Amino acid sequence: MQRRDFLKAAAVAGVGAAATPNLLSQSQPSASAAYASSSEMQYRQLGTTGEKVSAIGLGGYHIGIQSDAAASVRLIRTAIDRGISFMDNSWDYNDGASEQRMGDALKDGYRKKVLLMTKIDGRNRQSFNSQLEQSLKRLQTDVIDLCQFHEIIRMEDPDRIFAKGGALEAAVEAKKVGKIRYIGFTGHKDPIIHLRTLEVAKQHDFHFDTVQMPINVMDAHFRSFAKQVIPVATEQGIGVLAMKVFGGRSILQSKTVEPLDALRYALSQQVSVVITGMDSMPILNQAFTAIKDFKPMTETQMAAVLARTRDAAMTGQYESFKTTARVDGTARRPDWLG
Repeated sequence: MQRRDFLKAAAVAGVGAAATPNLLSQSQPSASAAYASSSEMQYRQLGTTGEKVSAIGLGGYHIGIQSDAAASVRLIRTAIDRGISFMDNSWDYNDGASEQRMGDALKDGYRKKVLLMTKIDGRNRQSFNSQLEQSLKRLQTDVIDLCQFHEIIRMEDPDRIFAKGGALEAAVEAKKVGKIRYIGFTGHKDPIIHLRTLEVAKQHDFHFDTVQMPINVMDAHFRSFAKQVIPVATEQGIGVLAMKVFGGRSILQSKTVEPLDALRYALSQQVSVVITGMDSMPILNQAFTAIKDFKPMTETQMAAVLARTRDAAMTGQYESFKTTARVDGTARRPDWLG
């Protein structure tokens, strides 16, 4: 499919998807049965992997920006003790500090309590393998449960990954020898790029286990991943990982939504995990407040949130990760791609 034809098809698909509800519903057994309550946490199915994971995931980036490494370790362990079982990370977060701290936290029996995910930037076999070995060493584990291709933010990224000698070959080999268990991809730029990646995967007869994307109260109004990508991923049995619920802090700075409503909005979508950054105990407690006794938003509640955020969201100014290169690590360091 030529790029022009793909864009046209994707646009048509997006129109159809916009009318498709992507929300968890208390009246739909397939949705409500996807998770069960346990103490302070709820759990959901991770696509068709057979894994059940916490509805809240601990974001890895913020773990590495604290000045106190020991406090980071305590925070991770507290999160796990209270029921969070999904750990997010990336090879490039904070020059490896995020992975190192998480590896330290997962000692003493904590590793077996979580589904550990990290992301790799490398687009070819050599760069992927090199970064994977570094991640395994920092995380102090023999196997990473979920490895995702990071920052699929260019139309050509899936072509590079699926090319002969590309990163997918390395990932499949790593899975065969037991270094990784599941394979996914992530990106934050444009839903069309996600749709194209899924199309290229289909052409190569490959099924992604997960896909990570921005899901927040602004997204519904501007280049919407929720409207365009979630229906396709759900149909294909791919576990959806939500991120950028607060867009850093810019969405909260818009003064259109409170933190708990932002979290509950994301949790109300058809997602397996809502990954959120936690750099302090109060922020950790905030996430548990959102999930405690959580029930999906009603249509009326959803409409009220979207009405409040509509005007602020229309130009994408509070989702600058979609419109600028501000958080594009591989744009600053293209050598990471290999």
